Amino acid sequence: MSTSESTYKSNNEVSIDDEYIEAIVCREDELLENEIKSFPMGEGQILVIKQDGEISAIGSKCPHYGAPLDKGALGKNRIRCQRHGACFNIKTGDIEDYPTVDALPCFEVKIVNGNIVVRGEKTEIKTSKRTKPMVQKNPLESDVYVVIGGGPSGGVCAETLRQEGYTGKIIMVCKEKYLPYDRIKVSKSINFDINKAQLRSAEWYELNGIEVITDNAVINLNTTDKTLNLNSGRILNYTKCYIATGSNPRLPNIPGKDLKNIFTMSHCDDSKNVLDLLNSDTHVIIYGTSFTALESAGLCKRKAEKVTVIGRSDVPLKTSFGEQIGKRFMDFFEENGINFKMNHEIKRFIGIDGVLNSVELDDGTQFKADLCIVAIGSNLFTDFLKDSGIKIRNDGSIPVNKYMETNIPGIFAGGDIAYAPVYSNNMEPAVIGHYPLAQYHGKIAALNMIGKARETKSVPFFWTVLLGKSLRYAGYGHPDEIRIVGDLEQIKFYAFHFKGDRVIGMSSCNRDPIVAQYAELLFQGKHLTKTQVLEDPLGWIKCLTQC
Repeated sequence: MSTSESTYKSNNEVSIDDEYIEAIVCREDELLENEIKSFPMGEGQILVIKQDGEISAIGSKCPHYGAPLDKGALGKNRIRCQRHGACFNIKTGDIEDYPTVDALPCFEVKIVNGNIVVRGEKTEIKTSKRTKPMVQKNPLESDVYVVIGGGPSGGVCAETLRQEGYTGKIIMVCKEKYLPYDRIKVSKSINFDINKAQLRSAEWYELNGIEVITDNAVINLNTTDKTLNLNSGRILNYTKCYIATGSNPRLPNIPGKDLKNIFTMSHCDDSKNVLDLLNSDTHVIIYGTSFTALESAGLCKRKAEKVTVIGRSDVPLKTSFGEQIGKRFMDFFEENGINFKMNHEIKRFIGIDGVLNSVELDDGTQFKADLCIVAIGSNLFTDFLKDSGIKIRNDGSIPVNKYMETNIPGIFAGGDIAYAPVYSNNMEPAVIGHYPLAQYHGKIAALNMIGKARETKSVPFFWTVLLGKSLRYAGYGHPDEIRIVGDLEQIKFYAFHFKGDRVIGMSSCNRDPIVAQYAELLFQGKHLTKTQVLEDPLGWIKCLTQC
């Protein structure tokens, strides 16, 4: 449908029909090269981007948690969410990195007498999300692809198979009784609701021909007969298989570990049970200084009388962010009423009538404990594969190649259990337990399972929110020096993580979108040196779209 210039001038927003809107958003000469602008349209907003002289229009909010993408990091043909690292193609809106399960809508753009005119579906403009179309299951297809694991990695794998054209049978086996859900909310949300956290509904899986078996674990995988045994007694045949079973939380092997009210915050039931116990009289012990531990401490502090963190190191977050940043966050937590007892371990849990009452430390000190959250690490859930012929490392991880395939053809693995090449680390393999990376593994595995050869180009991106302070990190490796730029006292900084003369990672707090920009630099195969950033800490940013 054509619309005259005069019509646009008299009515900037023209309804084409009940489903679509067409409107002038700005003049073409008002948009600079590599500029992102947000414009109101209908009941929502759209983003308009000019790159290489071409103008694109896409949804304005990240479908993950709704962050405004005009504040994001623009790369070559991509835009990355500044908060959580989800990445989208600016020409199609398709997902290029996670965490998200929905893509961005992409809208039609045309130039009318120097005006940028955008046409889009009303619903997509309002919601700023789009689900990529799925193919239908063919009941005559004999192939069976089994996804072992109902976490984010397994969920994305099953979904990608249908999106990318696989019409055979898909079976997803979930150890928990729930469908795949947003696990990062377990230790972050004070009002965790499993129904809202589930990534897709049961009806959605049924509509798209994905069979989901919940409350079942695979106990044996026979790669010769291509069969799986479930703990319910059911036997499944498979043609190809994706393994993403994740990890089990580690509990200390000390007296009293089986008492009630000891939790790990690794499952949605833990979150609910902890929240049910919190009140103004509750004394909470947090054992560990991991991200889950500190997130849980912040969550519990909102309702509990007293929260005490017990850690075996001298400061929290030291391994990931260094001693200075770790110490500043420990001080910040103490300023907000959370106590620390560092360089100690719990010697035993003490209970009354089978319920936790207190904990005793290695120096004999006792603390009242109405509940304890243990966050001291995890063990990879791969024991059931020990006789399968699949190669397993001593730590329980599974080596995979750049296509996410194991040593057994047709068997793929990803997520926490994968010892996988890391693109931003010169394809050196590593085990990395990050939620979005697990989703990315699921996508790459699915593409290769159906013959669409795709190498992993993983750039680890991590985030957490600690008492309202947003920490980001991109990259991988163990630095020998961390250089902080900004005001650490005010907790507003970014930091370079050095290994020798090379920058192997960047972290930040309240300095978005710098870590997302660094992640885009790594995706482009570029790296920074210590010499380079000490001379000009931010000079590299212009290379994201111009170099």
